[in-house]
Amino acid sequence: MDLLTVPQVMARLRLGRSAAYDLLRTRQLASITLGRARRIPAHALTEFVHARLDQEAA
Repeated sequence: MDLLTVPQVMARLRLGRSAAYDLLRTRQLASITLGRARRIPAHALTEFVHARLDQEAA
């Protein structure tokens, strides 16, 4: 399983730091905490994008 850092997610989604952490805080994007580090499973990012695409299509 691939785990992404917040900066990697920011780059992939082309979001700023605040927007990325807002997605994590509101649980729109799943993450885990390892020690003090926040990691986002790659499949969670894929699911997030698919959910947003479904919302836009509706």
